[in-house]
Amino acid sequence: MRQFIGKTLKHDVVNHFGVTILPARSVLQEEHLALLEKHNIDNVSILFDLVEPERNSAKSETAREAVGQVMNRAKAMYESIRESGQVPMNELQNDIIPAVKNIAGHPNIFGLFEAVKAQGDYTYQHNIGVGILSTMIGKWLQLSDADLTALTLGATLLDIGKVKIPAEIINKPGKLTEEEFELVKKHTVLGYDILKKTEGIGYRSALIALQHHEREDGGGYPLGLPSDKIDLFSKIVAVADIFHAMSSERPYQKALPFYEVVRQLREGYFGKLDPRIVSVFLENITTKMIGQKVVLTDDREGEIVYINPHDEEAPLIKVGESFIDLSCERKLQIKQIIGL
Repeated sequence: MRQFIGKTLKHDVVNHFGVTILPARSVLQEEHLALLEKHNIDNVSILFDLVEPERNSAKSETAREAVGQVMNRAKAMYESIRESGQVPMNELQNDIIPAVKNIAGHPNIFGLFEAVKAQGDYTYQHNIGVGILSTMIGKWLQLSDADLTALTLGATLLDIGKVKIPAEIINKPGKLTEEEFELVKKHTVLGYDILKKTEGIGYRSALIALQHHEREDGGGYPLGLPSDKIDLFSKIVAVADIFHAMSSERPYQKALPFYEVVRQLREGYFGKLDPRIVSVFLENITTKMIGQKVVLTDDREGEIVYINPHDEEAPLIKVGESFIDLSCERKLQIKQIIGL
């Protein structure tokens, strides 16, 4: 394995628990070898993940453009489904799904988080954003390629049932009435009905449309299912759905700052979301935070230089020539991680 020292990792190296051991774009050093051996990472997996650094840089520069292109294609696809009632499987399988899976492998996840945030046509952008984030989580959970494709397909179509809901309700800028909310909730059943009748879409992919609003404590909808009746794919998409929604501008709510999104996701441990999936998601984010540029809630910009293992949401920040320990400065939080 020593022959790989000095090479740059294209993808995250994860252990069998789905936790990142070395993040993408790390340059392999002597001290990393013992870590890889400890986690039984073999030469073959490392070999296939190594590329030259300039290729990573080029990929980073095109992330926002790639996301924008696939979101535009998704908008056209959804408008076509609204008019025809038919899912264009050729376009999905040959164009949109491969693009989503490719984007999900972007080496800078914070740049990707910025690129997928919905800022305009929320419904269309949300579907692609959730598809990308779900695929990313699926990779961290080490799903097989076949399962990953099925997850990506279902996640990208999670809200397809909304084509059956009046657009004025879906895009309403204010709070929905109780009657309107009950109608919107039906998008789960409507979406499942569309997908289960579509040739080329498997049962588990269709289940995502039905179950992505179900919760671990049985308090979700449309069926109020308990944890053991909710498919793993649907649980993954539930985490991605909530993260993307909270991070994005919505017709009825502003995007939440980064620290608030993380806090609310952590609260999801207690009954609402699958704790293993939330744990893998947040641990993979945390391992990649060192070196990231951030904006604090007082609008100062800095760089994360140390993660407090006892308080991961309150790292040490370098601002100019000074250092701010957020575990001591409780009035300050990370408002945004700047995706480079």
